[in-house]
Amino acid sequence: MSLHPNKTERREKMTTPKKNVLILCTGNSCRSIMAEALINARLSDCAYAQSSGVKASGKVNPNAQALLKSKGYWKEQYHSKVIETVLDTAFDLIVTVCDHAKETCPVFPKAVKTIHVGFDDPSGKAVEEYAKTLALIEEELLPIIKEELC
Repeated sequence: MSLHPNKTERREKMTTPKKNVLILCTGNSCRSIMAEALINARLSDCAYAQSSGVKASGKVNPNAQALLKSKGYWKEQYHSKVIETVLDTAFDLIVTVCDHAKETCPVFPKAVKTIHVGFDDPSGKAVEEYAKTLALIEEELLPIIKEELC
C-alpha cells in the first residue's frame, strides 16, 4: 500500500456503516428468515438484517430453506432465534412481518422505528406458495427497507 492512498482507497474508508434491521415474526422459521436472507443478499451495501421470533420455533422451515438455497441466498448462519438474543442489539429499524409479532413486539432498550409489512404464512401450503411469499417480500418489503435505510 502506498503512502498516498488513491481515490478508491479513500472512498472505501469513508463508506457509511451498514444500518441494522430486525425482521420479527412469530416462529422465525419462514417469512422472517426469507426476508433476512433477501435483505442481506440484495441490500448488503447499506443494510444488515437479522431475524428473530417472539416465540421462535427453533428450526427453519425446510421448504423456505430449500428455496433460499436454490436462489443462492442461504447462509449457514441463518437459524431460528428467540427475541431475547437480539434485545440488546442497536437496530435502526424493526419490521414485523406477521400480525402476531406486530401485536406482541417487545419494547427495545433504545428507541427505534418499528413498521409492519405483513405477509401470509406459506407454512403447510404447497411449495409454490413459498416462492410467491419470497417474491412478495422482494417486491413489497425491499423497496421500503431501501427507502428507510439506504
